[in-house]
Amino acid sequence: MSKLIFVVDDEKNIREIIRSYLEKEGFAVQEFDSAEPALEAFRKVPPDMLIIDIMMPGMSGFELCNEIRRHANTPIIIVSARDEELDRILGIEMGADHYMMKPFSPRELVARVKAVFRRVDGMNEDKTPATPHCRDLKIYPTERRVVKVEGTAETEIAFTAMEYDFLLFMVTNKNRVFTRNQLLTNIWDYQYIGDTRAVDDLVKRIRKKLDASQTLFQIDTVWGYGYKVTDSAD
Repeated sequence: MSKLIFVVDDEKNIREIIRSYLEKEGFAVQEFDSAEPALEAFRKVPPDMLIIDIMMPGMSGFELCNEIRRHANTPIIIVSARDEELDRILGIEMGADHYMMKPFSPRELVARVKAVFRRVDGMNEDKTPATPHCRDLKIYPTERRVVKVEGTAETEIAFTAMEYDFLLFMVTNKNRVFTRNQLLTNIWDYQYIGDTRAVDDLVKRIRKKLDASQTLFQIDTVWGYGYKVTDSAD
């Protein structure tokens, strides 16, 4: 059965271009010219992914993304004509898997869609995953949850989709050093040429949440190279 993708954008020509390229790759597409009907449809029959514009009349793309994240981890790609760093950071913090600037290459969008599905499908294929852990941090892959362990008690720490993917990869590969480019390629299966700052921004946000939870887990910076996590028990 084809994967269903919601395309939410108030520009008809953009929607039609996206639909054309996605349908050529075998995806099913449903179009919406505003966020409200997309959210209503999502509640009835959730799609496998959403491609959302930011600037729309009524509810914004950010608000739609935030509302969806309250209930589901459905992959989201944000597209926007606004080239503002704050918008990119806000989009990722709200749980978007990618943030693309208009005008964008439809082929690049399709590549990112496929990359996200490969990542999600790859995780779902493992029916009995282990629970990776490092220091007092434990991850439940089937539930996409991260918890701090204190004795027999567990306290959940909320992370966005991209933050979770980063932590899962690093904890699974603890005690190894990775460059920023290696992290971008290995975690999200997409090469962000010249945009390694995205990793630094992501790590800053994760560290802030870790500090607030007072966990012993930490992400170490290897100056001039990249990042690693070290298990004190190893």
